[in-house]
Amino acid sequence: MPYQIVYDRTNRIIRARFEGRVTDDELMDVYRLGQKLVGQLDPQAGITDFSDVTTVAFTPETIYELAAAKPIMRDPGRLVIFVAPTPHVYGMARMFEILGEGTRPNLHVVRSLDEAYKLLNVQGPQFEPVGIK
Repeated sequence: MPYQIVYDRTNRIIRARFEGRVTDDELMDVYRLGQKLVGQLDPQAGITDFSDVTTVAFTPETIYELAAAKPIMRDPGRLVIFVAPTPHVYGMARMFEILGEGTRPNLHVVRSLDEAYKLLNVQGPQFEPVGIK
């Protein structure tokens, strides 16, 4: 599976981590799963991590569609961070950020997980896999 969703119960952070080749369908799957899990877990923050992506096989059209969709985090005051180390993924993440800024005012795009943890003011989060109930 090209993605994994994990949760740090102590800091209440949900993280979706993509790896390898990522397609439109996989982005959409994670978006739908994220909505369900956020409803169950009520996290204080979310991270979408593209650090291990080797091939971008998703399109700008999917980014537009997701940016127009209802945000995963129901509370716009909660921090959402995209980790996008490569130029292409960073550009797509920034496009999502700009398109969705009206409904996602606390979305930030960074280059590394260390930057994300610094924004969240956490050290050494302990993530565990989660499932949908």
